[in-house]
Amino acid sequence: MLSTDPRKAALVIGAGDATGGAIARRFAREGYVACVVRRTADKLEPLVADIEAAGGQARGFGCDARKEEDVGALIDTIEREVGPIEVFVFNVGANVPSSILDETARKYFKIWEMACFAGFLTGREAAKRMAARGRGTMIFTGATASMRGSARYAAFAGAKHALRALAQSMARELGPKGIHVAHVVVDGAIDTEFIRANFPERYAEKKPLGGLLDPDHIAENYWHLHCQPRDAWTHELDLRPYVETW
Repeated sequence: MLSTDPRKAALVIGAGDATGGAIARRFAREGYVACVVRRTADKLEPLVADIEAAGGQARGFGCDARKEEDVGALIDTIEREVGPIEVFVFNVGANVPSSILDETARKYFKIWEMACFAGFLTGREAAKRMAARGRGTMIFTGATASMRGSARYAAFAGAKHALRALAQSMARELGPKGIHVAHVVVDGAIDTEFIRANFPERYAEKKPLGGLLDPDHIAENYWHLHCQPRDAWTHELDLRPYVETW
């Protein structure tokens, strides 16, 4: 359900240089104030400047999404200073490979904190405000690891499986309250500087074929989810290039 409020916020937790930034820019183009969040606010300055240069509105916030008090303060600040949070996107990655033989308890727990627990904390606080208004869209970014655990990705797969379950539970509870909860499985390599730098051969092979997910095209799907009428909501959406195997 689209809002008629003059100032409406689209909150993107994990607004990095690729997918998160593209999602923020897409909603800013539609008149939303893009409230973008990373652990360090300074890293958001180029994204905020880019959105404003294109005629949109944006606010950058530094917040550790694993800390309950910080998350509560963040949500309160946005609701008070910007406007009602109409769209919530959780886009934190934490894709860190390791052999199960070498994985440490500390790193395993940290990956779960980043990719799942932070989704619970931020999603819960946003949902409280949306439920009081009877509207809102919540989108959680998943990955191939949400569906299957690959070798060397036990921690990431465990966290992403748990995030998917969280989204399913929230959808069943919050849907009747007017809140659209969706989970997006991004099943493939995204066209990012990380892929270009670390997998140059794969990039050179797939880029000319359209075999890498374009962040702007991912963002377009998030906008589409937000615009869906509530009699035909999508809960889970798989995105993959045509050359990816199932």
